Amino acid sequence: MSLSKTDELILASYVNVVYDLAGYLGRSYEIVLHSLDDFEHSVVAIVNGEHTGRAIGAPITDRALEMLDHLSKGEPATPYFSTNRAGDPLKSTTIPVRGEEGRIIGLLCINRYLNTPVIDLVHELVPASEQALPDAAPKRQLEENFASNADELIASMVERTRSAVFDDDAVLPSNRNKEIVNRLNRQGVFRFKDAVVIVAQQLDISRNTVYMHLRSARKSDQSDEG
Repeated sequence: MSLSKTDELILASYVNVVYDLAGYLGRSYEIVLHSLDDFEHSVVAIVNGEHTGRAIGAPITDRALEMLDHLSKGEPATPYFSTNRAGDPLKSTTIPVRGEEGRIIGLLCINRYLNTPVIDLVHELVPASEQALPDAAPKRQLEENFASNADELIASMVERTRSAVFDDDAVLPSNRNKEIVNRLNRQGVFRFKDAVVIVAQQLDISRNTVYMHLRSARKSDQSDEG
């Protein structure tokens, strides 16, 4: 298959997906990106290739060819079980990468090595801070708000930021609202269309005051970039 320039750009954009997925899923997962412009050397990106003994430049597999046939007919990508050359079990799936006019130009394959030791799986699931030695400095776990709507998310971010500002002795009481708006701006809160209204209500100040602090914050950010 000959790929157009647009197809090549689309396929190239998936290379980072391979590395990012592997970083998230862990070492028990092999992530592979195939390009369909050269079946003999189709692997263009691969992480944890030791599970199947492959590297960049390896050919497409017979199973991938079979899955390509099904996917080309509009059938969904379904997980399947197989084994590697050593006979170790794998759970796999093949996801189509579509280019111009919706044609399949590549395959994103995920192979989970099922003989991964339990201790390794535990290490991938437990935060690093809980794995650290007693004398090691603990790492802070990040908080993420899975709100059901934008208003709830904004209100939660305002409350969290306000608490942080009020606990910061370096911020003068007279500058607290300004600092709150400044921090919210850096967190991207004002990308939501109703953010100014909600922030004003939460802080019990006028919208004009929020806009004033927001202009000041953005002007300061532009000066720092300059």
